[in-house]
Parts: sequence; structure tokens; C-alpha cells
Amino acid sequence: MMEKIDKSAFCRKLGWATDLNPTKTQDNLPRRFSDFETLGEALDYAARGRRGLNFHDPRGNLARPYPYSELREDALAMAFRLIAKGIRPQDRVALVAETGPDFAALFFGCVYAGAWPVPLPLPTSFGGRDSYVEQLAVQLKSADPKLLFYPPELDGMAGDAARNCGVEGIDWESFAALSAIAVPLPSAAPQDIAYLQYSSGSTRFPHGVAVTHHALLNNLAAHSHGMHICDSDRCVSWLPWYHDMGLVGCLLSPVANQVSADYLKTEDFARRPLAWLDLISRNPGTTLSYSPTFGYDICARRISSQTKASERFDLSRWRVAGNGADMIRPDVMQSFVDAFHDAGFKASAFLPSYGLAEATLAVTIMPPGEGLIVELVDEGELSGDPQPAGKPQRFRAIVNCGKPCRDMAVEIRDADGNALPERAVGKVWASGPSIMHSYFRDEVSTAACMKDGWLDTGDMGYMSEGYVFVVGRAKDMIIINGKNYWPQDIEWAVEQLPGFKAGDIAAFSVTAPNGEEAPAVLVQCRTTDDAERMHLRDAIREKVRSITGMNCIVELVPPRTLPRTSSGKLSRAKARNLYLSGEIQPFELAA
Repeated sequence: MMEKIDKSAFCRKLGWATDLNPTKTQDNLPRRFSDFETLGEALDYAARGRRGLNFHDPRGNLARPYPYSELREDALAMAFRLIAKGIRPQDRVALVAETGPDFAALFFGCVYAGAWPVPLPLPTSFGGRDSYVEQLAVQLKSADPKLLFYPPELDGMAGDAARNCGVEGIDWESFAALSAIAVPLPSAAPQDIAYLQYSSGSTRFPHGVAVTHHALLNNLAAHSHGMHICDSDRCVSWLPWYHDMGLVGCLLSPVANQVSADYLKTEDFARRPLAWLDLISRNPGTTLSYSPTFGYDICARRISSQTKASERFDLSRWRVAGNGADMIRPDVMQSFVDAFHDAGFKASAFLPSYGLAEATLAVTIMPPGEGLIVELVDEGELSGDPQPAGKPQRFRAIVNCGKPCRDMAVEIRDADGNALPERAVGKVWASGPSIMHSYFRDEVSTAACMKDGWLDTGDMGYMSEGYVFVVGRAKDMIIINGKNYWPQDIEWAVEQLPGFKAGDIAAFSVTAPNGEEAPAVLVQCRTTDDAERMHLRDAIREKVRSITGMNCIVELVPPRTLPRTSSGKLSRAKARNLYLSGEIQPFELAA
């Protein structure tokens, strides 16, 4: 008898088109808003319905529907294989977080086996092979996992990192081919650790954030209530699963709130960003989709001024256009509205939010429909150094990041930990059930940011009528002659010059030869003419001086030089370290 062939799987393997149907948007399964004891219980419930995950090719065509029922079946098989491999509760299992069914099944397989999955980043276009192997090795040494799983094509890099750290590395296709013999699974409790999350900037001195089942599900419930999830909603995402917004907000939240989700791989979005909007346009229901500011910026820049957006896109059903993970730029958001309003995009769909891995994810969420609210604030108020009488005031646009989400409390405190009144700028502190358990095996760092159940986020902001306004990172503050400057102000000043965009500029302070602190600006330069470079450098100096009153060191560097975090954000701290160590080499110009 001939073996039956799975035609769809065979066609997918060859890259042929198939008649695939996405998982359902609506379902008869009664909605539960993350009211589960554990993450495994959440998947058990979602698997009873017809919703699930859907993976799309670089052009946005459906390549693999993956119902939650199939995810659960595969995850249980992975759990049995992990236990047979010797994995026990509380063992760490590292996973290179490629967007696809293999990672999802292994992540939940670890959860069912009682192990702690540890998502790790994919290689980026920055730094090359050696940099990626080094980054993985640093995080592997921190997490101390029993195993590292990765896509077969990364064996040369991820495999080397594992071998360098004495960790067993296995490509997940080989592992999935092993037999899966059912055995009793360990039971999990709400206060058990569910996973470790490495924050996006933690490549050299990593902090593994330990998140319990209870903290996770509390935060996921905050998502569902904060965004008013309804039966017509569907999630669309290109965000990487090794970042908290991608993993928690766009993978675990859809599972725990029983929402179907559609995915582009992050690298596919980078090559064809408008495919993200194509996916949203094809969604028959209402869309929940998040992005950092730079995602909206790329799309607004990519659409041609001669192209009528309505001829390609229908964004009228985009209900929640979330924005988070970096400073929200109102000018970029306005450019996106200008580019896509004729395709039905509504500015009221913007939903600013604020969060961090140490709070599982969400700290504040703007109520849906309120859109982007901006306040113009005197820069003297932000820096604590009011302008002298007679000098013109300078204002900065600060975006309202919403109200503390369900069960979360926020306070603004001074340097001594005292609560500040409304509209006073200080450190943002947060408290609630979804605050992290700890940094893994790092009591000193945990104690440094945790006090009496409150988390020092390391961010600066103020509150007004219950809303939170975030103005920047305290650790990024540039202090010159006792005066505070936000690096964003300097970077935005340079971005006003023609030819620059967000991410081209990194501002920080350095120690000048005379021993005094001085601001330095690294600028990615695309021109090859020396005379043009010198003119550009002088223009940058003058622009920064006109905005801030400071003289600064300007260094022009080659394109694609400035380092990024794993979520794609500019890493000022790493840029500064690489510049001071000589690893970033500026172009040589005449004095």
C-alpha cells in the first residue's frame, strides 16, 4: 500500500502555492481573559477552539496555519522529548527565537516540562558572525542552560556558541525527529518561574528577568482589558520573539486571550515593510498590531508620494495601532497619518503604551480611541534648569503613554525615593503583581532596582491627571556643567537636517582631554566626498549649538555602524563603549 502524502506539506516544502485557510478570527469557545493559573493551562484552553497562529512568507502570503490545538499537541510531544533528554523542572533551555512553529512548540514544551525557556536573539545584519557568537555565549553563560535549540541553518554560529560554553546544542528539526513517548508531566504552580527574558539591551552585561506564571498571566489580562479585546480582533505582528513586546505581547497574549495571530518574520518586514500593512489590509476583522516608532517611520518613508495608498491598502479596520518599546515620536506618527489616511487609517487608532521586561511587559496603556496626546514642555522643566529671564524658551513634545494598566501602580519619585507631586519630573517607579520575580542569579542588581515591592524602571517621567508621560532614560542623561541634557534632544536636532533619519545619530557624553565632560555625537554618513563631509560636520555642530547652546564633538561614521539592541533600538551605551574602545572608527577629516 502506498503511503499517503500530505499534499499541503509537500507543496509548502517546494515553495508551491497551496489552498490554505487561516485559523478562525471568531470562535464559539467562550472568551477567557487570561484568568488561568499557569501558561500551560492557558494553552490547554485555547486548544479547545479554532483560533491559532498563522505564519506568512516574505510577501505576506499564508505559508502555515497553526491552530492552537496543533500547537498544544506538538508542545506536549516536545515536553516528552525534553524529559527523555533528562530535562527537569527549573532547568533552563535556551531557544533561538525564530518566528515559526518550531520555536512556539519548543517554548510551550519547556513550560509543560516544568523547565524555563530562555528566548535568545537571531543574528542581525550588524556585527557579523563573531559578534553574534559572542552575544549568544554571554547570554548562555548567564542563563546556564542544559540545552540550546536553534534552526538547522544556524548550526555554524549557534552551535559554535554552545560548544564554546559547554552547552549541548541541537537543531530543532533533529530533535523533533526523535520519538515522543508519553510520560507524566510535572504540575506547575502560579508562583513558579515560567521563563527567563533577557532585556533587549543586555548583550554585554545580561540581566535575565525571571517571570512567574502569575506575573505573566496578570499582565496578559491587563492587555486584554486595556485594549478592550473583542471577538472580531486579530493580531498582526512582525516583532521578534526574543523581545518582550514580541514574545509577551504578540505570542503569549494571543494564546492566553484566545486571539488568532498573523506573523511576518522580522527580517522579512525589514526587507518589505509594506507587507505588514498588506497583512492588516487583508484581515477581515479588526486588527491589533504594535510597533516601535521606527516601524511606522519605515512605512511612511517607503510609500511613494506618487502612490495613492488607498489603491493598495485598506487600514480602516486597524483598531489598535500600538506604539511602544522606544521614545514615541509625534512627528513620525503624524507622517504615518499623512501617508495612510486615504487608506482609511485613523489617528485615533494610535495606542501609546509604556513597559519593560522587568514588569513582564505593560506598565501603562492609553485607553483605546484617545489616540496620541502630546504636551509641549519647557526643556528647563525637564532638565531641572529653568531658562534665565530674557532667554527664549525651548519646548519639547512629550507623548502621553496612557494610564497604569490593570493592577499596576505608578509613582514619580525624586533621587531620594520620595514621591513627587503632579507634573514634577522624576524617576518612574512601578508596583503590581506582574513585576518580575528577580534578575536570575543576580541579587545585587535585583536589590538595586527593587524596594518594598516597587521597581525603579530607570526611566524619567511625570504624571498628569492619572496619565504617565515618559521623557527619557535616566542612565542616558548627559550632564554638562551641572546641567542636564536629554540625548534625544540632540539626536532630534540633527535629524532636522536633510538626509538623516531616526537611528542615524547617537548622542552621549565623553571626557575631553582637559578632564571635563563634553557631549559627543556619532552620525552615520552616506556621502563619500570629503568636502561634503566637512560641510556636514560643521552643519551638525551648528544645529546642535542652536538647539542646546552646547559645543559638541561630531564624528561621522560609516552607514550601519551604530549598534542596535535585539529589538532594533539604538544602543547609546554600546555606541559609547565601542567609540571609546576604538572599535567604531570615524572618518578622518581635517580639523
